[in-house]
Amino acid sequence: MKDFVYIGRPARVLFGPGTLRQLASELDRLGVRKALVLSTPEQRASAEQVAGMLGERAAGVFDRAVMHVPIETAREARAHAVRLGADCAVAVGGGSTVGLGKAIALDSGLPIVAVPTTYAGSEMTTIYGITEAGLKKTGRDDRVLPRTVIYDPELTLGLPVGMSITSGMNAIAHAAEGLYSTTSNPIIDLMAEEGIRALGVALPRLRAQPRDLEVRGNALYGAWLCGTVLASVEMALHHKLCHTLGGSFNLPHAETHTVVLPHALAYNAKAAPEAMHRIARALEAKSAPQAVYDLARDNGAPVALRDIGMRAEDLDRACDIALQNQYPNPRPLERAALRQLLQDAYEGKRPSE
Repeated sequence: MKDFVYIGRPARVLFGPGTLRQLASELDRLGVRKALVLSTPEQRASAEQVAGMLGERAAGVFDRAVMHVPIETAREARAHAVRLGADCAVAVGGGSTVGLGKAIALDSGLPIVAVPTTYAGSEMTTIYGITEAGLKKTGRDDRVLPRTVIYDPELTLGLPVGMSITSGMNAIAHAAEGLYSTTSNPIIDLMAEEGIRALGVALPRLRAQPRDLEVRGNALYGAWLCGTVLASVEMALHHKLCHTLGGSFNLPHAETHTVVLPHALAYNAKAAPEAMHRIARALEAKSAPQAVYDLARDNGAPVALRDIGMRAEDLDRACDIALQNQYPNPRPLERAALRQLLQDAYEGKRPSE
């Protein structure tokens, strides 16, 4: 039995179809009066729907959330909240919108209510990320943890199938790395394996039946568990690579996680055999790297960096950046092996292990 530390985060979760209707009462619990509703431009209609539900308690809608939270957008949103007299923010959407809410909370201390419409998992964590001068900086701070998370599967029914698959793969990445994290513990291991299992079952069914509320609910359940894992332990090589590729080369977040994950697992496989066993078992397969690759490929997700905007001439620079400020990892980072990992991910090769 290894030594470990377990910290239970004080998150309040409402889960189930129709739970969005409890939003106003959640604001009452927090003792706030006016909420700024956040979204991406593409999800403004959803944000306006939420603002309509709140009526006079909605201070307005800020719909300029984008990937990787540019510091300029974060500053603009903070100033907008002050001008409107908002004492709370409601983030409606995926990781980009929740990330913007966290940036506001980090600076101002405003409480955040998260209403996820994807499977990103950011809503369960104290992790924030802000991109400045082409580099994505991440950190942890209890101030950014949403006070309430409302998981309403009805809000995910309209999430396009392609985005659903890559968002689910992103969630699996959180749990997979949690299993070989240097700060893992037995409770989180249970959540990680169950989260991977739930998504491994849900994603193929979701592709076949995207409007099935039970399937959507099962996927959201898996994402919640995977997000809890992300909140509870330190991440490793996979997340370092994805932060590098996203923040410095502006690759799409969930797609990048989808492509990189099997190769990061293959890199760490011999150094973390028990984690690989758990991942493979959750996906009812023999090889963890191959299982996650096949899950993505067989459900129409991208499996090559070159297909999501990466340029071959940028691979060396990506390797250089990834070797800086390294995250703890089961296998030491070796430049030649890491560069080969990036090459394999660029070409979309199926891992040999």
